[in-house]
Amino acid sequence: MSTDSLEARIQRIEDRTAIIDLVVAYAVAIDEGDWTAFAATMTDPVHIDFSEAGLPAADFPRDRFVGFASGVLDGWTARQHISPNHRVVFDETDPDRATCYSYMYAQHYKKDAPGGDFYLMRGSYDNELVRTPDGWRITGVTQHVSWLEGNPNALEQPTPPTPQQP
Repeated sequence: MSTDSLEARIQRIEDRTAIIDLVVAYAVAIDEGDWTAFAATMTDPVHIDFSEAGLPAADFPRDRFVGFASGVLDGWTARQHISPNHRVVFDETDPDRATCYSYMYAQHYKKDAPGGDFYLMRGSYDNELVRTPDGWRITGVTQHVSWLEGNPNALEQPTPPTPQQP
């Protein structure tokens, strides 16, 4: 049984719920093409590590990363990003920091694409988060790709963004 106060335990539950809601909002904003909502889930800058999918790890200005993501994803006829199995771990020394691990199921459809209409990525995300005056925000995302199916070349991909310069 926890020795934390009832207030502290309730706060932890509220934080966990807010973090999971934010990670889901990240995925839903991608699917809806709501790039303002997508940007609102992250800090500026944001650390992105999609190196397993070809985008090397770096700190990016939020707007640059959002522009890249929209450039990649808006070309699909439809897309669906499912983010289940959330595991939230709070930093033991800083209650305003946490990591949310979640599965990644990213399905993309491009009608009449040469070589096949579908491209599916499966894996997981490690989302690093911080509590800000505006609520929890994602400070970093590491994508782990477990396997791919379909046609990754259904779309011509834009040039990856350059990281923030020191």
